Amino acid sequence: MDYTTLLRLRRSALLLILGSAATLAAAFYFQWVLGYVPCKLCLTERIPYYAAIPFGLLALVLPERLSRVALGLAALSLLYGAGLSVYHAGAEWALWPGPSDCGGGSGAAPATVTDFRAALETTRVADCSTAAWRFLGVSLAGWNAVVAFVLASVSGTAAAKS
Repeated sequence: MDYTTLLRLRRSALLLILGSAATLAAAFYFQWVLGYVPCKLCLTERIPYYAAIPFGLLALVLPERLSRVALGLAALSLLYGAGLSVYHAGAEWALWPGPSDCGGGSGAAPATVTDFRAALETTRVADCSTAAWRFLGVSLAGWNAVVAFVLASVSGTAAAKS
């Protein structure tokens, strides 16, 4: 058994878990603390991270060969997420059309008509083709593409390297 290889796989798995958890925490912070309503694509872009965390946990405890498989599956999941984020960022920059059914909203359904009317006055619907926030000129979807690609590279490289 090559302990150096196993240690490298474990480090990659830990980086995958921490990076995925931090990315989800940032998304929840923007949503729950700062009040940004996620659109349909934003919510879909979280799914690869939800998958990557269990794959990373498996890679921490499984034997070398199965750890490679788990990290490889995480890499594929995150590559899908990076591609989806590129599509989303392109729709925000009007490089191509976004999905026609994209709208956001979260929270419980109103109990009464009065509650429904009040909710209509305060609810902001998110549009997939409009960037709600940018940092250094790059939207959240663009940053998500970068993070997902980096984590996919870390996982995929660890899985493929002998």
